[in-house]
Amino acid sequence: MGSTRNAVLKYLLNHQRSTINELAKAVKISPISVRHHIARLENEGLVSSAEERHGVGRPRRVYYLTEAGMEHFPGRTIRFTNRLLDELKEHLPAEQFDSLLAGMGASAADDLAAAGDLEHMSLDERLKLLKNWLTKEGFSVQVQRNEHELIIKETSCPYFYVGQTHGEVCSIDKALIAKALSADPQRTSCLLSGDSHCTYTIPMAAIKQAITN
Repeated sequence: MGSTRNAVLKYLLNHQRSTINELAKAVKISPISVRHHIARLENEGLVSSAEERHGVGRPRRVYYLTEAGMEHFPGRTIRFTNRLLDELKEHLPAEQFDSLLAGMGASAADDLAAAGDLEHMSLDERLKLLKNWLTKEGFSVQVQRNEHELIIKETSCPYFYVGQTHGEVCSIDKALIAKALSADPQRTSCLLSGDSHCTYTIPMAAIKQAITN
């Protein structure tokens, strides 16, 4: 496989749901050339695309790696993970399967809590810990806040490809956020729903009350 096509795949590995223009800028070739490479990658089943809502006007087309595209990179275990979850879902009652995923989220949250003394941390310290933890897990994270709410945006997600088949895995990062901030986050957008990022919001009043109590 040529170096340009590898560069396209590598960019999509770290920037899920990218446009032709974004890919062209990243790999430093013209949009027309990118379309040529994308067409070949789609024919090989390594890349797929979807329309994405993006403000007003017509939706834009974004591209992402398929399961086969992810398996192109050594050490990727998407196929195995999906098969394992398929088997568990088939043999376990729905309540037990959901409980298993919830337990994974709770375990990850306990690990985060053990990494710092949350009870005595300020909001800034908690956010730093959370951002570092999510980054280590494979998320790309942006944190914004104003006087009314805290907004956490995940522009890439390590569970994206597994989540297309098993959306229950989204409970894991939500559990991490809830643990770090001692408040329940609300998901207002999701990559799996065709949005450009996953977004969680929490009222600042709820955070301040939880941290001061």
